[in-house]
Amino acid sequence: MINEKFDAIVVGAGMSGNAAAYTMASHGLNVLQLERGEYPGSKNVQGAIMYANMLEKIIPDFRDDAPLERHLVEQRLWVMDDTSHTGIHYRSDDFNEAKPNRYTIIRAQFDKWFSRKVREAGATVLCETTVTELVRDAKDKVVGVRTDRTGGEIFADVVVLAEGVSGLLGTRAGLREMPRPKSVALAVKEMHFLPEEVIEQRFGLKAGEGCVIEAVGTISRSMAGLGFLYTNKESISLGIGCLVSDFAARMESPYVLLDTLKNHPSIRPLIAGSEVKEYAAHLIPEGGYKAIPQLFGDGWVVVGDAAQLNNAVHREGSNLAMTSGRIAAEAIVQVKSRKRPMTKQNLALYKTMLNKSFVIKDLKKYKDMPTLLHTNSRNFFTTYPQLMSQAAQNFMRVDGTPKIDKEKATTTAFIKARSRWGLLSDVVRLTCAWR
Repeated sequence: MINEKFDAIVVGAGMSGNAAAYTMASHGLNVLQLERGEYPGSKNVQGAIMYANMLEKIIPDFRDDAPLERHLVEQRLWVMDDTSHTGIHYRSDDFNEAKPNRYTIIRAQFDKWFSRKVREAGATVLCETTVTELVRDAKDKVVGVRTDRTGGEIFADVVVLAEGVSGLLGTRAGLREMPRPKSVALAVKEMHFLPEEVIEQRFGLKAGEGCVIEAVGTISRSMAGLGFLYTNKESISLGIGCLVSDFAARMESPYVLLDTLKNHPSIRPLIAGSEVKEYAAHLIPEGGYKAIPQLFGDGWVVVGDAAQLNNAVHREGSNLAMTSGRIAAEAIVQVKSRKRPMTKQNLALYKTMLNKSFVIKDLKKYKDMPTLLHTNSRNFFTTYPQLMSQAAQNFMRVDGTPKIDKEKATTTAFIKARSRWGLLSDVVRLTCAWR
């Protein structure tokens, strides 16, 4: 297919793949990037929030022409039962800074822009090309890839696997296990289109400002899950995700959950009159630190979602993906500059550098949190939201019932929950895991 040998081949054109390809190409390496989609971003359906600091380290002037939707000035967290929500929110004018910290983006547009930057840096980008397997030499070192095109062997010193959590290349090659249903979430979302001024009016925003709502509770039907709403310029991204293992065990339909969410009394007014133009589904790694596979070997490294680098506790993925892609590329550049082979021993530099970054430090800090939330999902996503709503109802409803009787009723409900569901134990364990 291509007779030329490359310094590096990057498989995938998502956040991590583009970060890796751009970084290596901008340092003068001869890079080939392969993407199975029709164009970069065609297979990417993330929500999505983009973290400026991580992209600035790759493309410092990205704000000049990147397709950004809204910079975020407000974050809301809702705990929901079937008819209400108890919420907290943080909003600050400090986020209206010259260089905002977070933006909403639409991945299909953003990834096209990122890929254009990769090309401008000097990399070769080839779409509609599926990598079917890794090519190895007699010593089992990865020396290239084989594609679905005629004469599809392409050779390189190193292969960067940025194929996403559902990519089969690494698992077929025995480099990592197939992601387990209990460590992967399935998220579904719809794009609801509304005029720009309507979105700003409903969320109390000025031009260019954005708001995010993240929600937990009975909306996930006792499963470990999260609902989300992101404001874009002229659309709202609305979705919900739960563990694949829970969907299978409970025989729940992802679309039914999404339909329930968008018809919730707290959500319905926010999307009223909107036109739905897109429905998509996406797998998200949820296993945390304990699910991270081997990250490097003879002639290969793995980055982003394919490496399970997703912080489920803080709902962060794209920043970990970009950072891991950049760090992997910088490690490869260092090995190349020292004129050393891309062996497992030399590529261990990637893991050393990644360990020093926030990526591994954050994942390691919260390593027990996913297990706690998943094994006690009925408590956290059904019982406690209902109790919070009941307590708020008792406090706010004035109907002639003595306050002392309402306080007793609320206390009794919490005591029963503590006895039946282990409320005190969950609070203590959650606090310890968080710390």
